[in-house]
Amino acid sequence: MNYGKKSVSRKRNSLISRTAMMGKRAHVSFIRVLFAVLITICVVVGCVGIGAFRGIIDNAPDVNDIDISPLGYATFLYDGDGNQLRKLTAPSSNRLPVSIDQIPVDLQHAVVAIEDERFYEHNGIDVRGILRAFVKNITSGNLSEGASTITQQLLKNNVFTNWTKESTWLERFTRKIQEQYLAVEVEKKINNKDVILENYLNTINLGAGTYGVQAAARKYFNKDVWDLNLSESATLAGITQNPTQFNPIEHPEENAKRRKEVLDHMIAQGYITQAQYDEVLNDDVYSRIQAAQIENSETENTVYSYFEDELIDQVINDLMNIKGYTRTQAQNLVYSGGLSIYTTQDSAIQKILDEEYADPSNYPDYVQYALDYALTVKNPQGEEVNYSKEMLELYFQNEDPEFDLLFDSQEEGQSYVDRYKESILADGSTVVAERVSFAPQPQSSMSVIDQHTGYVKAIIGGRGEKTASLTLNRATDTTRQPGSTFKILSTYAPALNEKGMTLATTFEDEPYNYPDGSPVNNASRSYNGTTTIRKAIQNSINVVAVKCLEEVTPELGLQYLDNFGFTTLAHGTEADRDADGTVWTDANLPLALGGLTNGVTNIELCAAYAAIANSGNYIEPLYYTKILDHNGNVLIEKTSAGRSVIKESTAWLLTSAMEDVVTQGTGTACQLDNMTVAGKTGTTDAYNDLWFVGYTPYYTCAVWSGFDNNEKLPEDARNFHKNLWKKVMTRIHEGLPDKDFDMPASVEKLSVCAETGLLPRAGCPIITEYFDIGDVPTDECDQHFYGYSDYDNSDMTEYTTEEGIYNSDGTQTDNTDDNTGDNTGDNTGDNTGDNTGDNTGDNTGDNTDNTGDNTGGNDGGDNGGDNGDNTGGDDGGDSSGGDAEE
Repeated sequence: MNYGKKSVSRKRNSLISRTAMMGKRAHVSFIRVLFAVLITICVVVGCVGIGAFRGIIDNAPDVNDIDISPLGYATFLYDGDGNQLRKLTAPSSNRLPVSIDQIPVDLQHAVVAIEDERFYEHNGIDVRGILRAFVKNITSGNLSEGASTITQQLLKNNVFTNWTKESTWLERFTRKIQEQYLAVEVEKKINNKDVILENYLNTINLGAGTYGVQAAARKYFNKDVWDLNLSESATLAGITQNPTQFNPIEHPEENAKRRKEVLDHMIAQGYITQAQYDEVLNDDVYSRIQAAQIENSETENTVYSYFEDELIDQVINDLMNIKGYTRTQAQNLVYSGGLSIYTTQDSAIQKILDEEYADPSNYPDYVQYALDYALTVKNPQGEEVNYSKEMLELYFQNEDPEFDLLFDSQEEGQSYVDRYKESILADGSTVVAERVSFAPQPQSSMSVIDQHTGYVKAIIGGRGEKTASLTLNRATDTTRQPGSTFKILSTYAPALNEKGMTLATTFEDEPYNYPDGSPVNNASRSYNGTTTIRKAIQNSINVVAVKCLEEVTPELGLQYLDNFGFTTLAHGTEADRDADGTVWTDANLPLALGGLTNGVTNIELCAAYAAIANSGNYIEPLYYTKILDHNGNVLIEKTSAGRSVIKESTAWLLTSAMEDVVTQGTGTACQLDNMTVAGKTGTTDAYNDLWFVGYTPYYTCAVWSGFDNNEKLPEDARNFHKNLWKKVMTRIHEGLPDKDFDMPASVEKLSVCAETGLLPRAGCPIITEYFDIGDVPTDECDQHFYGYSDYDNSDMTEYTTEEGIYNSDGTQTDNTDDNTGDNTGDNTGDNTGDNTGDNTGDNTGDNTDNTGDNTGGNDGGDNGGDNGDNTGGDDGGDSSGGDAEE
């Protein structure tokens, strides 16, 4: 360096020159500005960060509003005796809550040791854990290490439920900040580690569709959580990190490695001893897990029963209509709301139905199979196209116009499916989804109701194996024509209840036409002349039913059917208008014979007859009595509130007539050896639908049979439904005392003229009948006198006929007691021998004709003169030609 005088002078001048001074000042100013900018930026960033942080915190859920309890619990169904029927779960709600004191300490320690070792020390977040995870993630180059505490995980699962849908770093960061903030706040608010741990252990996903430690204990070990040992507890604790990878059923080796990690943590943290550690490692816990799966598979039935199908529909609808939930909310509540639903099902009765419907001997030997088919394909253009069973049927009808969807074997049906699918896929389409099922035919359904409570005790919606839940239920979903079972409900009930008619009211059974000129045919294709309503019910006579409804009026009959609980009837409103303008209505004369627009369901028909059995009081069919929420509070409670449809006397009179149906009419095949029965048969004109609805003093049961595609039942398949009814009801009533239907005080017994239903006079064929006390006849018969209607005997004090000695006013002076009731004593004429005992009521007065034509099963005089040609005790009209829409 030059230190000469000139050099030093130049250096000094440069330092003190104006230019130099200005440069230095500019440099200093720049530095100052830069520093100020940096400070400003830091302040701004800090403020923004603080603001953003505050915004994130401010947008977090209010700690006072959040609920850390699990969101999904299993719902349980219980039968009428309180026994568990079914556990209902959604995919993420197979959860059975337990309290912390029911969870083994070893299991608590195992989970804490592997998941959050400082759980009992931190305030919701683990600062040491966060620093450790940060360092490890930086040094390893990935972000796989986490530091969430049990409290944070609980919040993530039960509060931040949409975390699995986060797609950006900002969303994850925001949720993580809120999660940590709330973890601290929750710990402050609850101030109880056991409460937090309890909720966590009831929340966690433990694989195989189980959530919470109790569900997992049941699944893996077939035992309750409180019975788990240390080895089993460590096994469950090892699942939580990855429920799929560490599933001990599917991946026992991976779970064993993880279980060892759990044990390592437990011994390091002082929860177990070395001896316990060694013992667990030598325990073959995985063999026990596999054995438990075999036990579970033998007891678990994942397919809902027909009763459970209908119950679930009823509960969902009630949650919507009574509690105001949307359908989605109601479904979520049923499958994951932890409800307790107490049903009306009697498991013993349901078992009887299940067993009888599973017995092949209860059906015709010749079995056909009905195809149900659906196919979805993706065509070469990428479009999805759907194909149905109806399209398959049309496809093959081009080859054979007689082709239907009934096959002699499932293999035959499958061959047609394969051919049809092959033709669809020929253009390069690919299968997206396909459903193939075969139902044995003919089919049947049955329902049983306790008429006194309205409780549905059992239902079955079809024969054959039920392979899926929430499928076709023929007892509750399918509408079929009810045939002559409707005569009682649409015609005779209103006739007796408010039209002044009685069981002794007579109609002429003769050729008769509907208003349009079409004939009303009896099933027997014959006519019986003057016929009482009792006899018309007993022998299911169509002409009498139609004439009776004509007087009742179809409009009134339809009103009664509404009161009897039917919901599928056509009332002639705008909603019933067809495309061509026709308004469909069931208010017409075929209503008497069950000729309907849509038909009725089995359960509604059963409930209508249950109303008659219940003294005329209708109760809507009940499938459950109450629903409790997850906390045990009553959510919905059902009561057997009914409404009076017909008078008690009317109900008893109809019951009396329907007892005759079973003892000597069209329903003799349904007699029970151990119980009194009343009931009615029903057969449509082409034998498409066959019914029997009957009741005892205890239960009402309806059975239907027919083909799903509404084909005609062959002759050898027209009685199996009655055999089913008899077998089921016989078993149901085993051990129950037989008793009569209680006759009310409003019913009176009286002898009347068999042809007019009026008080008898000389020459009247006399029957004994029951009447409502308000409908007891007061007028005398004006058609018979001394055997001749025009004979004047008014000045005679008494006269004698074949029936006995009468006063001039028509009252009988001798043999009165003998000729009514049991008809014992001096009953002269041809009716000798078997008239004692059983010949009540109908056999008085007209006993002279009771020999000769009345052959076969009619014992003595039970069937009276009116039943002369009824040979052999057959099922009357219903079994010999159809008695409905003719």
